[in-house]
Amino acid sequence: MKEVTRLFDIPYYQLEKYPIENALVTKYNDKWSAISSKDYVEKINQVSRALLYLGVKPKDKIAVVSSNNRTEWHILDIAIMQIGAHNIPIYPTIPKEDYIYIFNHAEVKYCFVSDKDLLEKIRNIVPEVPSLKEIFTFDNIENVRGWSKILSIGENTENQNEVEAIKAQIQPTDMATIIYTSGTTGKPKGVMLSHDNIISNIKNCHARVPVKAGDVCLSFLPVCHIFERMLTYLYQYNGIRLYFAESFDKVALNISEVKPHLITVVPRVVEKVYDNIYNKGVALSGIAKSLFFWALKLGYQYKPYGKNGWWYGLKLKIARKLIFSKWKKALGGNLQMICGSAALQPRLVRVFSAAGIPIWEGYGLTETSPVISVNCKKGNLWKIGTIGKPIDNIEVKIAEDGEILCKGSNVMLGYFKNEEQTHNAIDKEGFFHTGDIGFLDEDGYLTITDRKKEMFKTSGGKYIAPQYIENKLKQSRFIEQAMVVGEGEKMPGAFLQPDFSFIREWLKRHGNTQNFSNAELVKDKRVRERIAQEIEHINKKLGKWEQVKVFDLTPDEWSIDAGHLTPTLKLKRRIILEKYKDIYNTFYNKESQS
Repeated sequence: MKEVTRLFDIPYYQLEKYPIENALVTKYNDKWSAISSKDYVEKINQVSRALLYLGVKPKDKIAVVSSNNRTEWHILDIAIMQIGAHNIPIYPTIPKEDYIYIFNHAEVKYCFVSDKDLLEKIRNIVPEVPSLKEIFTFDNIENVRGWSKILSIGENTENQNEVEAIKAQIQPTDMATIIYTSGTTGKPKGVMLSHDNIISNIKNCHARVPVKAGDVCLSFLPVCHIFERMLTYLYQYNGIRLYFAESFDKVALNISEVKPHLITVVPRVVEKVYDNIYNKGVALSGIAKSLFFWALKLGYQYKPYGKNGWWYGLKLKIARKLIFSKWKKALGGNLQMICGSAALQPRLVRVFSAAGIPIWEGYGLTETSPVISVNCKKGNLWKIGTIGKPIDNIEVKIAEDGEILCKGSNVMLGYFKNEEQTHNAIDKEGFFHTGDIGFLDEDGYLTITDRKKEMFKTSGGKYIAPQYIENKLKQSRFIEQAMVVGEGEKMPGAFLQPDFSFIREWLKRHGNTQNFSNAELVKDKRVRERIAQEIEHINKKLGKWEQVKVFDLTPDEWSIDAGHLTPTLKLKRRIILEKYKDIYNTFYNKESQS
């Protein structure tokens, strides 16, 4: 194979250049099960043949909904694309109305689900989706045609020539997939991505990814999102062994088993790992505790490329030997992380990198396939507190109003069945308008300050960038989630979800052993006073107009299932505001209007 130009070329390229025995590895019944590059290609063709026998035609839409990442997803994904059909990956956690909208908007013909729970979920929408012919499952479920049946149908090789003929007709510029954005407001938008969109992103990110052929990567972020999906293609393209975590809850266990060289994460994952480490440090006593917090303080000062000087380097060497080596061992010994989706606190990048577990922060959107910029140690391309320099062969510029614009072969074909939205998003010069406000510094590193549509003005005419303030608030150990409000009001306020587990530990350390409910904790005078102190400390770092003057604590733990967060863990601001409108009205003396 001379060159990879379409996504389904990748497994064939891997087989030719990096044939490996454990190309894709999934855990079934507590045992890791691998398929080789050769098995992978054979099963792809087997499934393609089966789909053709089932009547799938080029441009048909096949929805894939899985509660975990697994080998079958990737075989099916390539098998769909190489016969010219389109994979419509869908988050398993979206509400029923979004399922109905997406299935009807895309005119989904077939659906594959991972398990019994998702089967029931999709069965419930069948009466409202006339285009849907049949639902298949990856797991073996009684009276349902599952994965083993699909493979059985595809054992008949008589139509392999048809598979090859369709493959030969598919162009790099043809649409490969439609990814529906999880959107914080309004209906999901169907982002149309071509083979070339994603392939160009793979190739242009190649030099920034700190892994090589034969390394191990563990995949656990939802593969239905383009961030994880593109990187799994990149791993395959580079001959990297790809393992799939059993579930989000078992990631730590799987890391210790697999010892990966790289995982992709979102900030919440890093924060949780850090919180667990911090809590263990708090539980220490004597010299061990003193050393832990000495190392932590040292880690917060970390700068790449030895910029702290030789004395800091000597102290860091001691800290790594005495303290940080334990962190590294607990995370498999080889680990590096690529972080995206939202802003990560720079202090976390510093302390993990000081510990020898570097975090490379990057930035992108579904519409840009997704990567626009990313940090990287090689080539002096790492600047903590930024999202890196733009990747090769794309153009990034800042509009007059501060919006980040991007142009390149990674920019989507458009929004499915919505030319108006497409024209609004991509200007006449071909620049995609990201909706993010940011700047390029004097060295060419990109920084985001906020989402354009989320910025608001107070009644005094001052602009507020809520994400910036929220990220400051979440640096407090007492605050897990924060949403800043106050559009058109005289001052900003904040809804806060406390870090309940940390607060319980904090109370216990202060001699309070009573088992408080969340509702009791948010009303507890000691908790409220302590969080008020945290906010007062944070306000000192903000402009006077930005300072949070009123706040309240919510007893709910903000989650995807409860509707506070999108599947990518972004705030659903409109819904959160509606949930806590009574608190809002109290902030601004609007009780009579509620």
